[in-house]
Amino acid sequence: MRARVVRQAASYLLAYPDDRLLDQLPTIRAALTEQRVTTLDAFLDHLGQTPLARLEREYVDVFDLSRRHALYLSYWTDGDTRRRGEVLARFKATYRESGFRVDTSGELPDYLPMVLEFAAVADPVAGEELLRAYRASLELLRIGLVEDRSPYADVVAAVCATLPGASPADRAAVQAMVDGPPSESVGLEPYDPRLLPMAGRGGGVR
Repeated sequence: MRARVVRQAASYLLAYPDDRLLDQLPTIRAALTEQRVTTLDAFLDHLGQTPLARLEREYVDVFDLSRRHALYLSYWTDGDTRRRGEVLARFKATYRESGFRVDTSGELPDYLPMVLEFAAVADPVAGEELLRAYRASLELLRIGLVEDRSPYADVVAAVCATLPGASPADRAAVQAMVDGPPSESVGLEPYDPRLLPMAGRGGGVR
């Protein structure tokens, strides 16, 4: 239950910030407190104390303008290759096989907030398998955020902590898990995280 609560909270916190997110902060904080999760307290304080316009700029700077912080799990392992198309199709197949409808119309199916919501709400077992399969992607994202001193590092670290074993200590340790992230020249389709419907906000999975 604790892991599911953390993953659901992170699915909100890693999406584009808006008024709805700020309105839900007390509920998110209460759910985490009930599960005795304190590692996100500082980030929740940051969201609650920072003007929305600044949060929006911060999000764009961190996630839209830097490949070091890609929120697409298969970006780290497959880049912009033909193989990645096959990987994305497997994500969609996993969602379909869960028996729940997952709205991928506004996002690629490997978008981390979507995967986290799937793991928290729709199919915890299949969601756990996806997160474990892309543990290296999560850890590379975490390390990139830590290196750039982004407050979002706490959110990704909390997600990593829901998986078995300790996080690798450094980038070299993670690199041993995969071939490494693609180069900066690899492009992704433009996206708008606000298009992703989340549970309680229209329902991304049901």
